[in-house]
Amino acid sequence: MTTIDWSGLTHAYGSAENVPGLFARLGGSEDEAVWQELWGSLCHQGSVYDASWAALPVLTDIALGRAPGGPIQAVTMAGLITTDPDEECRARYARETAQLLDVARRLRADPAQDAHTFVYLQMAVLAFEDGGMWAEALEGVNSEEYDVGCPECEEGLFVAFGSYGVFTSAGDYVTGTGKEADTEGRTELIPAAPDALHGIGARLHGEAVEFGQAEVAKALTYVFGKASCPSCEAVFTVSEEVEKQWI
Repeated sequence: MTTIDWSGLTHAYGSAENVPGLFARLGGSEDEAVWQELWGSLCHQGSVYDASWAALPVLTDIALGRAPGGPIQAVTMAGLITTDPDEECRARYARETAQLLDVARRLRADPAQDAHTFVYLQMAVLAFEDGGMWAEALEGVNSEEYDVGCPECEEGLFVAFGSYGVFTSAGDYVTGTGKEADTEGRTELIPAAPDALHGIGARLHGEAVEFGQAEVAKALTYVFGKASCPSCEAVFTVSEEVEKQWI
């Protein structure tokens, strides 16, 4: 394991001097609890610290099987860390990032991968590639929801993909089940045709199809599809309104 002076680094709860002890406990029955503590310390609510970046060599060792702990946890944690826009750190850990990208691509291609894990691995791939805001925003596919604003009236909207619909923050619901919306304040969410997708939408959908992730591919047609505002009836593209939040 790479030698790191953890005492001079910080994480969410202060000094990072406890981090090597946590990594040393991996590889046994405590793994789930240890990873929870590592996530809470190094990536608390999506935040990144100097100790988080310093952990990349350790996470790379785990991902490559040179240290115990589970490659998927290591790769997804490293992916979140590398969404941090610190160019100096990205340059410092370029070798580890390239190695992690190879592992993430291999894990993503596993046909036994469940849909949620596939999405997190796809996010990691994008992060290691410095692929932009979707390295973080894609998590909405797993949570099955996005908060967006209407581009015309600025009404707060809640796009819910679990039911393939959208409803306003006040509770109005938009269904995308193919049935007519018959409740006041509801409008229909319309999926994009796969062959009409372009850019990042085409890439993400194509890779989901390529790796047999039909559920993810279907959800992505709604993420890159269209909706209309229940308040003013303005039609908008969901992904475009998501992207505005990351500018």
